Amino acid sequence: MTFEEGRALFPVLDRYAYLQAGSVGPLARGTIEAVLGEEEAGLEQGRGSYLRFMGLLEARDELRKDVAALVGVSAQQVALTASTTDEHFGLLGPLHTSGATVVVTDPDPERIVAAVTPRTRLIALSHVLWTTGAVLPVHDLRASTGVPILVDGAQSVGAMPVVATGIDFYTISGQKWLCGPEGTGALVVADPDALRIGRPSYLSQDGYEQDGAFEPREGAARFDPNLTPGSAVAGLRAAIAAIPPWAFERAAEVAERFRARLADVGEDVVVPESRATLVSWRAPADESATIVERLADAGVIVRDLPGRGLIRASVGWWTNDDDLERLVASL
Repeated sequence: MTFEEGRALFPVLDRYAYLQAGSVGPLARGTIEAVLGEEEAGLEQGRGSYLRFMGLLEARDELRKDVAALVGVSAQQVALTASTTDEHFGLLGPLHTSGATVVVTDPDPERIVAAVTPRTRLIALSHVLWTTGAVLPVHDLRASTGVPILVDGAQSVGAMPVVATGIDFYTISGQKWLCGPEGTGALVVADPDALRIGRPSYLSQDGYEQDGAFEPREGAARFDPNLTPGSAVAGLRAAIAAIPPWAFERAAEVAERFRARLADVGEDVVVPESRATLVSWRAPADESATIVERLADAGVIVRDLPGRGLIRASVGWWTNDDDLERLVASL
C-alpha cells in the first residue's frame, strides 16, 4: 500500500487537517464497513443464536492474537478491555480506594527512580507523555528498580513501535492511534497466573458453582471485564490490519517536520530528547482554547491542554505535508 492509498482510507482527511489521534483517531472506510457488516448480520440473522455467540468468541480470540502481534507478546498475555483505563480517573481512583499510599513524582526517569523505596509495590506511568510526546524509558526503569511496572500505552501503541515484553502490565487504547471503534482496548499481563481476579465476569471463567466459586480461564483472558460488541471487535481488527509496514517510520519523520516548520514560523515548540509523534507548542494558557477554536474554524483539528499553556497536534502515519502547511497558515 502506498502512502496515497493509505491516506485515502480516511474520508475525514479530505475535509480537515485532522491532528487529534491522541484523543480519537480518524476512522477508515474499512473499519466502518467491518462494523456495519457485523451489525447487518445481527439485523438479518438475529443476535442471540448459538452460532453467532460462538463466532463472537472466536473473533475475540483472533483480536487477542492481533493485539499480541502488535506489541510483541503472547496472545495468552492479552486481556480485552473497554478502553485503556475506562476513564482518565481509572488509575488514580482504584489506587486510592485500594488503601495504597500513592506517591506522585514528575515524569522524569531520575526522579521516578529516586522515589522508589523498599515499600514501593508498583510504578505506574505513561510510555509517551500525553502533554509533550516525551518517551519514557519504561524497560530501563523496570530493570533498574526491580519493581513491577504498569505502563499506559494510550499514546504509543499505533503511533510508534512497541515491545511490551518485559513489562508487567501494559494498557492499549483502541480508539486513539489504532483508529478503532470507541470503547475498545486491551491489557497485557506478563504473568496472569500470579494475580488474583478482582473483577470476575462471565468471560473470566471456565465454569462456576452456585456459591460463586469458579475456574479461571487460562491466561490473561481471565481478566476480560466485558463482552465487547461484535461490531467493535470487527472494527478494531480491521483497523489493525490496515496499518502499513512503513507506518511508524513515516509518522516519526513527519512529526519531525512539524516541529521544525513550527519553530521556523516562530512557535515555541517542545522538543523532548526522546519523543514520539505528539507535537506540542506553547501558547498563553488563557488563549490556548481560543487558538484551537480558531484553527477548527479553518479546518485544522488540534487540541489545547487546559491550564498547561500547550497546544497539541497528533501526527499519524496518514498525516501529510499539506496538513502541516494548513496548520501553519491557520496559525
